[in-house]
Amino acid sequence: MNRSWAEYKVGFGDPSGNYWLGNDLLSQLTANYRYKLRFDLQSSYSGNWYYAEYSTFRVLSEAYNYTLQVGGFSGNAKVYDVFSHYNGAKFSTIDRDNDQHSFRNCAAEIEGGFWYLACGWCCVNGARGTGYFYLAGLPGGSHLQLSQMWLKCK
Repeated sequence: MNRSWAEYKVGFGDPSGNYWLGNDLLSQLTANYRYKLRFDLQSSYSGNWYYAEYSTFRVLSEAYNYTLQVGGFSGNAKVYDVFSHYNGAKFSTIDRDNDQHSFRNCAAEIEGGFWYLACGWCCVNGARGTGYFYLAGLPGGSHLQLSQMWLKCK
């Protein structure tokens, strides 16, 4: 769902459903690399669950447009590791376009804020029903039914 930079900054939603912790808090929590990131992803084709875990996960402060630092993949959610390609990406929203396209806004097109380089491959925060809710290379089909992102203590 389309939300503003300010909403992604402070967080929104219900922790039992559609929820974003907030980029300021993500930046504070991950500053010392004490957490790893885990995605739990359900394929809309098969209903099967897959996971991707990253041993390195850090979100820089707003001064750096919440730049993503990610690496160290493990899990079964891949034909190839998609999310590590987003290392160094800046966070984009409908009203703050930081993706690599000069002629389009991926967050507006996909209807969800995220660390977009381009508008493809990893759209785990897009709106369902738009065709932009998927992870390329997911076994059993790339379109998603559900996605969850978790911070886990190291």
